[in-house]
Amino acid sequence: MRELTAKPTMKFDKSKLKEKTTAINIKTDKQVGQVNLDFLFNYQVFPSSIMTFLTEWGQEKRKMKIGDTILQQAFIPPTRLFSQKIVFGVRITNIIDETERKGFSYETVEGHAEKGEASFTMENCDVGLVFKIKTYSEPGNLLTKIVGPLFTGPYQTHCTRKALENVKRQVEQ
Repeated sequence: MRELTAKPTMKFDKSKLKEKTTAINIKTDKQVGQVNLDFLFNYQVFPSSIMTFLTEWGQEKRKMKIGDTILQQAFIPPTRLFSQKIVFGVRITNIIDETERKGFSYETVEGHAEKGEASFTMENCDVGLVFKIKTYSEPGNLLTKIVGPLFTGPYQTHCTRKALENVKRQVEQ
């Protein structure tokens, strides 16, 4: 983790990155301020069959703060058995604590397969409580540029859908 925290985030021009927002409605009568979001701020977003992680704030036994690093171990294909384990890093750049919206954003650290930013927010909307994942990204290296259309795109879509379902399940329990 120490090595990863010393690496800078990847440089990018957000206006030139592909923007994608995916969302899922949460079946609850509660507003965002009434939901226990500890799991979200502990980065328990993705199912463990897709990714495991280690957070800087978890190691130091405190709450998330801007500048913290998350070490991600992704499973490709998305299963813990018989998969290639790939380690990446992301860094917290924003913590959102508004009345109608709570969550956080991070940027990719040098060496990540993708270059860009992702935000994870729970929001009060007209339809009720909604969890959103918003990304601005592009391939971070030559390999992901080459395999992106055939592999990376569908893999990211699958992982995002599973993350949305995982968060929905945790809130609705």
